[in-house]
Amino acid sequence: MSLMVLGTASHVGKSVTVAAFCRALAHRGITAAPFKSQNMSLNSFVTADGSEIGIAQAVQAYAANLEPVAEMNPILLKPKEDQVSQVVLLGRPYRDVHIRDYYKETDMLLDAAVAAFERLRARHGHVVVEGAGGAAELNLYDRDIANIRLARALRLPILLVADIERGGVFAQVYGTLELLPDDIRPLVVGTIINKFRGDPTLFEAGVARIEEITGVPVLGVVPYADIPLPSEDSLSIGDKRRQNGRAVRIAVVRLPHISNFTDFERLERLASVDYVHPGASLDGYDCIILPGTKNTVADLAVLKRSGMGEELRRARARGAPIIGICGGYQMLGRRIVDAGLESGCAGTYEGFGLLDVVTAFSSYRKTTVQVRRRARPCGPILSRVGEVQGYEIHMGESERGAAPEAFEGEGAASPDGLVFGTYMHGLFQNETALNALLSFLYGRKGLAYEPHSGCVGDPASWAGSYGLCGAFDDLARHFERHVDMEHIVSFFK
Repeated sequence: MSLMVLGTASHVGKSVTVAAFCRALAHRGITAAPFKSQNMSLNSFVTADGSEIGIAQAVQAYAANLEPVAEMNPILLKPKEDQVSQVVLLGRPYRDVHIRDYYKETDMLLDAAVAAFERLRARHGHVVVEGAGGAAELNLYDRDIANIRLARALRLPILLVADIERGGVFAQVYGTLELLPDDIRPLVVGTIINKFRGDPTLFEAGVARIEEITGVPVLGVVPYADIPLPSEDSLSIGDKRRQNGRAVRIAVVRLPHISNFTDFERLERLASVDYVHPGASLDGYDCIILPGTKNTVADLAVLKRSGMGEELRRARARGAPIIGICGGYQMLGRRIVDAGLESGCAGTYEGFGLLDVVTAFSSYRKTTVQVRRRARPCGPILSRVGEVQGYEIHMGESERGAAPEAFEGEGAASPDGLVFGTYMHGLFQNETALNALLSFLYGRKGLAYEPHSGCVGDPASWAGSYGLCGAFDDLARHFERHVDMEHIVSFFK
């Protein structure tokens, strides 16, 4: 058997719930593959065969002790501009589509998703299916291939997850159940109330009331837990707050189309990492990072209009390290030549000129590959990094001029090594890179830095390098304490 996890809204905790179930089942010797038919996210991951999927499904796969594969997220939508997204189908770029045109392909995409689910079920026996957004979007029922139409095709038991932290949990649960189509509502076998703060026993009367008015059992009230898992999508970045109290301050520029900001979530635990908007002052920051983006040309234009170029030049003049990842690396170069594939308008665009690099968007081909590279001995940071692993997800090819390489075969650096760029996502999930940057920044301020060694599990794997193995176990134990897991397990026998 398998189970489908739907939500009353976006960001209620569906992804974390699926990851918890996958790990708890694995502890019982039951393999259950994660599956999300359609995901919209700019935080993505590259599998061993070069397929691109949402990072949440990669996290869930590792929780289940499985290697991520394209079938776990057969349709990934990557917003590129207003109402236009790149469609990644079974791990490969399909095409850029306007939302109106996307809905014309609903039947084909649903067929592809159901076929991917069936392959997973045939391979592993059990699947935990995650919906997207809120389940009761009435205007989308005829084309909702992540929730209603998928539920209709699979006919799996459904668990509904609601978020009590934001209030209105009674309306969330009751309203969602009442609005579900008549043939779908009977599939709902239970609800979980997520992100409870305080003593869960104080909500016992609330649980009884929900069960009374809906006729559906509440299978758990899950307290809020700060377990460090990578963020699924851009909604999570809104939860981040400006940090104070740590001696080292790092600014990550919050680009309009920022992608894979999970690259910096390990840094957040060891330094004050602020996601600063274009135009904000960079004074007082010890390091500046330009992250990845789904639209390099458009975001470069925003930064230039905001005066970020001058801010970067001032930071460079005072010796602050400036690091570009993927699209941020492209922006740090001298110019970008676009044949109209990135921005929709052919042209040549001047970069910030901090690296001797020229990037060309001349084909729709996307590079998606896992990599392992050794940093070049260039400057005080890269010389301490050694060998690291990560993955590339990018369009465009960058030609390095006279600039030194940052890594063997890739990237570029300034002669002093204090400005460098790379296409490698996940760089600072490697402890050697994490410690190289932070030991330099702390040492420059005359402060001692204790090298971080929080890796649990196989450091040669992506999950191990992120320190996720222990986090998965903590998450599973958390759900075991607060959810009727025996009831959940019954759906997988």
